[in-house]
Formats: sequence, structure tokens, C-alpha cells
Amino acid sequence: MGHRVAIAGASGYAGGEVLRLLAGHPELEIAAATAHSHAGAPVTQVHPHLRNLDGLEFTPTTPDVLGDADLVILTLPHGQSAEIAAQLPSSVKVVDLGADHRLTDPQAWEDYYSGPHAGAWTYGLPELPGQREAVAASNRVAATGCYAVATTLALAPILAGGLGSPDDVVVVAASGTTGAGRQAKPHLLASEVSGSLSPYKVGAHQHVPEIKQASGARSLSFTPVLAPMPRGILATVTIRPTRLGIGVEEVRDVLSTAYADEPFVTVLPEGSWPQTGATLGSNTCLLQTTIDRDAERIIVTAAIDNLGKGAAGQVVQCANLMLGLPETSGLSANGVAP
Repeated sequence: MGHRVAIAGASGYAGGEVLRLLAGHPELEIAAATAHSHAGAPVTQVHPHLRNLDGLEFTPTTPDVLGDADLVILTLPHGQSAEIAAQLPSSVKVVDLGADHRLTDPQAWEDYYSGPHAGAWTYGLPELPGQREAVAASNRVAATGCYAVATTLALAPILAGGLGSPDDVVVVAASGTTGAGRQAKPHLLASEVSGSLSPYKVGAHQHVPEIKQASGARSLSFTPVLAPMPRGILATVTIRPTRLGIGVEEVRDVLSTAYADEPFVTVLPEGSWPQTGATLGSNTCLLQTTIDRDAERIIVTAAIDNLGKGAAGQVVQCANLMLGLPETSGLSANGVAP
């Protein structure tokens, strides 16, 4: 028998993707899949694609059900994880995909979220310097936001390497509709989304303080865009260089060095640009860079699957580290196509 994992909020898109990954994981077994309104329903009624979970039913989300596992994955709406996590035994390892424990600054939480600040846990992005070891040593890990993954992986090495100014970062990122969750909302209807791009939360998205905290940026202009696709994120990050004459080769060297040994981050060959379709179903982040010919700004583009590396994939990656398993276990760097 492998390590027993319970998933809270397993009826949502991210929770369903966690179930899919765990169903094929060689070292982890599903101890419980909890939900609120779907408690008592078969998992395959909500996730008909998970055929080898036939017979598994959703159970109520209670500390007793979750606390019986070796590791708990919380895929609950923002503001709902902290109360459940506080009731779990300290011996149970927890990965929270919600925002409740990401921010170290209580004021930042108050500015972008609601309710009391629950305190910060270890930040769950292993590719950042020192975070892999920190995640492996932790019993409580806060997984990252989907936009934050793509933006931080593109931005952090540029700022850390002194090539870009932390005071002048601009990001435009398009995301698939699954990033908004599974609840029925008029603006997410197929008739509304199909054939249309729409910005939202312009200048006030909740991932801004997280990206600044993780990447080292001090000033960040962020425009998220809802794209007519189910899943995927394409983020274009532009940074003012710290000096004139920085060439694309220097930027590529910084990115390539930062991710040389990373199994899930790839700096693409020159001339090849990231596409969301190439990341679907994977835990991969694809990167490319250039220098804007007119503005002389550094440009880094990142593509991820928002339900993969942006959510369920990184959660399983962190769980592997916390349980002493190979980091890549149960995860793929390969996407599905078409």
C-alpha cells in the first residue's frame, strides 16, 4: 500500500485533476474524496472521465474524514481552507491549493481578499531557489496561484540575475475558463465565451501580491484575460532592463542556467514560442524570451496548463517532496494533442 491521500473539494475542476493524477500515481492511493453538495454521489457522476475510480463516492468535508490520511490536499475556495486545516492533526501533511496561506503580509491579504489572515505556510513552488528543500521539510505547504506559477517562473530569474528592474514589470496573461472554477456563472457560458476575449479584475487581481512576493518584483501591472478555451495560461511578461545593451543571449543564459536541471521547466529553442496546447495534461512550463526591438524591454513568455502546473500538477509535485518520493512520480512533462 502507498501513502494515503485525501482530497477536499474533489468535485471541482482542480480537485478532479488531482484525482486523475492520483489515480495513476504508483505510490499514492486515494483515501477520501470530499465534496459539499455532491456528498454521497459517485465520483464518476461528476467526473465521468475517471473510469478507474468507479465505486468511489464523495464524502462530506470534515476534519475526521480528512485527518485519517497521511496527506491532505485542499482544493477549496479562497477563505475556506484555513478553518479546515486548523482542525487537522499536526502529524497530517497538508497542501493547500487555496490562497489562505500563501501571503506573508497580512496587509496584502486584507487588500486583496476577505476575512482574517491565517498566516503563511511554506510556499510551494519548488523551482524557486531553496524552496524544494523547504517543501520537502514541511508539513504545511501553500501551493501557488495559477497565474503566479507562469509569471513567477518567467520573471524571477531575470530579477534575481540583475537584468531587469523590479520597479517596472508588466504582465498580460490569458487563461482558460476552468481557472474560474466550476460554478455556473453567466459570463462563463459557452455562448458568452466562444469567439471572445475579455479582460477582468484589471489592475486589481488577487495574484499580484503573491507574484511580487515570490518573484521579487516591487511594481507590477497585471492584466488577466479570459480566453475561449477550457484550460491553459499564456503569460507575456515584460521588464525594463537595468542597463542598455542587454542582449537576448544574456537573458536566455540566465533562464537556461536557472532551469537547467528542472524536469518541468523548458526554455525553448530560439524561434520556438510557447503554446498552451503543448502543455495540456502536463506539469510543464514552457518559456521563451526576446528583446523588444522598439522599446528595448525584456520579454519572457510562459505557457502552462492552469489545471496542471498551475494547480493539480504542482500539488502532486509538492506532495511527492513532502512524502520523500521522487519529485516527478505520477507526473508527466508531456502534454496531449491535438
